[in-house]
Amino acid sequence: MKTFLFQGDSITDAGRFRDNYDGSGSRGYPTLVAASYGMDHPGEMLFVNRAVSGDRSVSLYERIKADILNVKPDYISILIGVNDVWHELSDNPNGVSDEKYFRVYSMLIEEIKEALPDVKIFILEPFVLKASATEGSWDYFRSEVEKRAASAKRIAEKYGLIFIPLQEKFDKAATLAEPSFWLADGVHPAPAGHELIKRELIKALEENK
Repeated sequence: MKTFLFQGDSITDAGRFRDNYDGSGSRGYPTLVAASYGMDHPGEMLFVNRAVSGDRSVSLYERIKADILNVKPDYISILIGVNDVWHELSDNPNGVSDEKYFRVYSMLIEEIKEALPDVKIFILEPFVLKASATEGSWDYFRSEVEKRAASAKRIAEKYGLIFIPLQEKFDKAATLAEPSFWLADGVHPAPAGHELIKRELIKALEENK
């Protein structure tokens, strides 16, 4: 059985159980992926969720040994970047510039590939919509998240990884129902938003097994 590791921040964490290795019981797209893919391919893949709410790119890099390399996955999906932007708006700003995001993300990928040369890596595009958590600083949120999205795509291209576009998907979805139907506060997915991510990730996984 192969292992698929989900990594990222609260969007991926989604309230997962901390005492369960496979991360089952979350409210997000990792559980939807595990359920749907497992139903179609019984016993083929173990899905492990090690995402941590609040993580920025630097936080994920700090966890590389314990929560990536030690898992020894065959596949990894990474969704990181919105907190690099969001945390700059706190009372004690702690964001990560786009330049540092690219540098740290590159270091992360290089070290993963060095330790796990056969692993397949899926880079999910950071995204944002205009809703309760973002509308007060909307221009900043959108422009800065777009920068992290462009950097994530550059990283995927630089290292020959699979890039999964999501911003355009959410923008299109927001023409069908209000943004909060998809991203409850403009950042964290509502159920339909998690389903959107699940469908895009499973499609990419089926094409790159």
